[in-house]
Amino acid sequence: MSQVIDYGEFDYVIAGGGTAGCVLANRLSADPDVTVLLLEAGGKDDWIWIHIPIGYLYCINNPRTDWCYKTEPEPGLNGRSIIYARGKVLGGCSSINGMLYLRGQVRDYDQWAQITGDSRWNWDNVLPVFMNSEDYWAGEDDKHGAGGEWRVEKQRLSWAVLDRFAEAAQEAGVPPASDYNRGNNHGVGTFEVNQKRGVRWNASKAFLCPVQHRSNLKVVTGALIDKLVLEGKEVRGVGFRLSNASHRVKARIETVLTAGSIGSPAILQRSGIGAGDKLQQSGIDPVHELPGVGGNLQDHLQLRMIFKVQGINTLNRQAASLWGKAMMGLEYALFRTGPLTMSPSQMGLFAHSSAEETTPDLEYHVQPLSLDKFGDPLHPFPAFTASVCNLRPSSRGTVCVRDKDPNSAPLIAPNYLSTERDRLIAANSLRLTRKILSQPALAPYRPEEYLPGAQWQSDEELARAAGDIGTTIFHPTCTCAMGRADDPQTVVDSELRVRGLSRLRVVDASIMPTITSGNTNSPTIMIAERGAALIRAARRIK
Repeated sequence: MSQVIDYGEFDYVIAGGGTAGCVLANRLSADPDVTVLLLEAGGKDDWIWIHIPIGYLYCINNPRTDWCYKTEPEPGLNGRSIIYARGKVLGGCSSINGMLYLRGQVRDYDQWAQITGDSRWNWDNVLPVFMNSEDYWAGEDDKHGAGGEWRVEKQRLSWAVLDRFAEAAQEAGVPPASDYNRGNNHGVGTFEVNQKRGVRWNASKAFLCPVQHRSNLKVVTGALIDKLVLEGKEVRGVGFRLSNASHRVKARIETVLTAGSIGSPAILQRSGIGAGDKLQQSGIDPVHELPGVGGNLQDHLQLRMIFKVQGINTLNRQAASLWGKAMMGLEYALFRTGPLTMSPSQMGLFAHSSAEETTPDLEYHVQPLSLDKFGDPLHPFPAFTASVCNLRPSSRGTVCVRDKDPNSAPLIAPNYLSTERDRLIAANSLRLTRKILSQPALAPYRPEEYLPGAQWQSDEELARAAGDIGTTIFHPTCTCAMGRADDPQTVVDSELRVRGLSRLRVVDASIMPTITSGNTNSPTIMIAERGAALIRAARRIK
């Protein structure tokens, strides 16, 4: 056995330098009386394509910035295995994601409060937490904050094809929307983004860079977390690998897992914490029975419908020539505007899959481009993509480590479209898209359904077609779910403490009891803000 190097002691050890880890490092190190160590397996966020917004096309499925995970073959996706991107760089997924600023709905957080029995997680109590870190482009009002670290701006480009889509949606009965973050996100409109003057604004830039000078904060990149260090039921720190050597660091007060909905359950499982039978199948000796670890995986499956169009510009055409590419680059260099500032989706739409839904349960991401999958070239014909996802899937998946080796990619099985309800909502959402595309506003451009194809019509046919065109929109959550003590599937309590163990919390998107009705990055910042406040309050009480 190789020698384990003692890395010393810190008051707080944060395992994961993604979105939540950057927030926690900022907030915990604000107390000069404590020392904080932030460990990140990836590298620094100093690659140019992280910061140019359209660079997500080069960051996703690139081992420089992404763990490059893939799911197991999914029955609901007709046996396909798909890319499951997770950020492997400071800032985590906020360094490679779509930059869309969305909080979710009032019902999401009120449901969290009901599930946990803790009113601190309801909408009225999380809204001030969102606002505290927000720097909103239009300034402060009763639902938005100004002067915080998390910059929110309007998009810096427009596309006629997306404007016509919005008009068609209104003709189909969807109201216009100007702000998706006031608790009710019904309607069609332009997404707001986490950018600053046309540059990606990730969690590292927002929360970590301004405080890296603090003498009580140490940030280490290239540090792959192996497992927790336990003494009985007490967590004393973590073991990690750095520069091909094994290290161990002690946490005097608490260890905080912020490795995300794939990484955090994997660290727990490698430490012997989880469902004992599954751990033994992976060659790991069970230490603490906690069957919910790695279960309850919830994700948004996007159904990417592609429509060919005529007589209107799309990025497919503009990027097809060297001249078009040069003009896009020049516009960005001079003005920080244009296609290079694009998030993956500019136009959004929140709608109901049926009259039974009291709040919107569908979200559209509409793009003036089309391609087969991330990393592939744009199609050679003019087209746009209208992706629609079920915001509240009833399907549940799992994350489980293969073995003890932290370098081994975990087994990820989202279990998409595994319930009759999810298959019916998929069919209804594809029909709604077709309804929008049939409206007069788009008629002059002769939209033609390229994928999945107009031949699919019945519920059964459309559910199968959804399996052919469905892919993740990269919102894994809920694998270390928060809940009540009498629920054997919950992993953390409402203060994010791991059940049955002391001095250990999980603070990231994995603690969501249910997935939010929208993109999940900014809710993760709220969770980290709340977690940091709980950790600091616990120290004051002691």
